[in-house]
Amino acid sequence: MSFQKNIIKTDLAPAAVGTYSQGVEHNGVYYFSGQIGIDPKTSQLQEGFTAQLAQILKNVDGLLEACSLTRENIIKTTIFVTDLGNFNYVNEAYTEYFKDPYPARSCVEVPALPKGAVVEIEVMAAKG
Repeated sequence: MSFQKNIIKTDLAPAAVGTYSQGVEHNGVYYFSGQIGIDPKTSQLQEGFTAQLAQILKNVDGLLEACSLTRENIIKTTIFVTDLGNFNYVNEAYTEYFKDPYPARSCVEVPALPKGAVVEIEVMAAKG
């Protein structure tokens, strides 16, 4: 029996900026690569934390849509920020983006992110 995985590729989110896939599905679980605040139409990184965060959430919506998923299918997020002082902005965005019960979440400060981004979010989702 061979290992079965489905590669996710869509124009509804930015193309990968490196040697990775936008996402992979295996047994009904969707592992999406980290999203930074790049507009998929212009390939430009948005300016500032809140603008990048808003674009990331739009990108996540695009990935979900491409897989016939919704925000309710998200089970875990991992957030990387270059300044943990922006944590309150993350919480504010979550109250608008998600409904209770919220998915599991980790948030860590990192020294740098690709393309000079100040926030990155990766998402896991599941059907079922």
